[in-house]
Amino acid sequence: MAIKLSSAALNRLSPKVAVPRYDRAGLTAGILHFGVGNFHRSHQAVYLDDLFNAGIDHDWAIVGAGVFDAEKPGREKLAEQDWLTTVVEQDGDRVEARVTGAMVDYLIPGDTDTIIARLADPAIRIASLTITEGGYFIDPASGRFNPSHPDIVRDAGDPDRPKTVFGLILAGLKRRRAESVAPFTVMSCDNIPHNGRVTSDAVCGLAALVDPALARWVGDHVSFPNGMVDRITPATSARERAQLASDFGVEDNWPVFCEPFRQWVLEDRFGTGRPALERVGVQFVDDVSPFELMKIRILNGGHATIAYPAGLMDIVFVHEAMQEPLVRGFLEKLERDEIIPTVPPVPGVVLGDYYRLIERRFSNPKIGDTVRRLCLDGSNRQPKFIIPTIADRLRDGKSVDGLALESALWCRYCFGTTDSGAEIAPNDPGWTRLQERAKAAKADPAAWLAMDDIYGEVGKSPVFASAFARHLRALWARGTRETLSGHLAGTS
Repeated sequence: MAIKLSSAALNRLSPKVAVPRYDRAGLTAGILHFGVGNFHRSHQAVYLDDLFNAGIDHDWAIVGAGVFDAEKPGREKLAEQDWLTTVVEQDGDRVEARVTGAMVDYLIPGDTDTIIARLADPAIRIASLTITEGGYFIDPASGRFNPSHPDIVRDAGDPDRPKTVFGLILAGLKRRRAESVAPFTVMSCDNIPHNGRVTSDAVCGLAALVDPALARWVGDHVSFPNGMVDRITPATSARERAQLASDFGVEDNWPVFCEPFRQWVLEDRFGTGRPALERVGVQFVDDVSPFELMKIRILNGGHATIAYPAGLMDIVFVHEAMQEPLVRGFLEKLERDEIIPTVPPVPGVVLGDYYRLIERRFSNPKIGDTVRRLCLDGSNRQPKFIIPTIADRLRDGKSVDGLALESALWCRYCFGTTDSGAEIAPNDPGWTRLQERAKAAKADPAAWLAMDDIYGEVGKSPVFASAFARHLRALWARGTRETLSGHLAGTS
């Protein structure tokens, strides 16, 4: 029988399961983290667990926080097991499990007063975030903070009772300023180009609506380091919980299954100190931009490349998509011909080797990553992972044929049915709008590109529009499989 995970049960777990080698009672919080999901628990929390296991920096433990009611069930699951998480790494024949203990508390999501009070605590020196690409109130076309978003307008009108992450961060900083406490560093851990600058734009942009003097103080005194994070981490289902219980004898309410690979590159700009993460593999650099662009275009753009053709062909898992020659061939061709040529040199990295690593990671059969997860939230992801590459290629007068096909595949997916006629359940916050546009685009492809908030100037390019329309018509006339075959053969 599996053992229910808890602090008291750690010494009864199987020897196959690694457990914290430090006294968790001796940890104190130094980081307040918004967005306690699977990626955070497989990435930042694991690096800190490694650091604590090395006997270092036990005053940098994590306190979780959130703003949405939907986060409360996750908090309850972790509370039942003393904030512990089992992380299972899988690749080929290797399967390893460890229990991480870097989190010491998780504030009730939406408990504004408690969260602000904790942010004002001098012991908290970093506020970090994994709130997904769609959580930053970015205008997709411009890539800049949108101060007119209703949630931001609401927080600006009642800054002492904020409802957004950025409102809470600003309220915590405001209180620290009033109490002459040095401001914490704000560290984004999301897959967004220049995520530190984007986070700064959001906090300072909201502050400007509340008090221009406060906005200037934040801009002058608060650090927002850019960072690149990477680890493929699918959602948890009953499948993973059952596998953990069967293979390792652990009953965990919310385990995390992930690949062994992980990477974190950070700019070393922390106003009130930081944990010695370089001791456990984090790379600190003066400028993270080359690493960030490489990862976002090659890996995240690669995910988008395989997602929509696989989804239209009713493929369920990502590794199965990589086993389909047409999907794998499309990925290899698009990366080689159009994506990788837009990535400038990266210190210490051979881009061809990096792509081959990505290809192997996508092919990992143990992860169980789903095509549907990769298809999620295209309206936020495409403007960050694909459309800037198109813009660069158009600027340089280079071909965008494969990128136009990727975009046409996204449009066809948003129509809401696969090639077999199976219904695609809503898979984007703006699904209703996307589906309406995709249906209109079946007869008039320009209707899709007219979404200026997503495509911006790219949608107005005659070169891109022509290629997009040709590919979309081919998808409707011949289906995904034949369209990909023609593209790979150079006959489409």
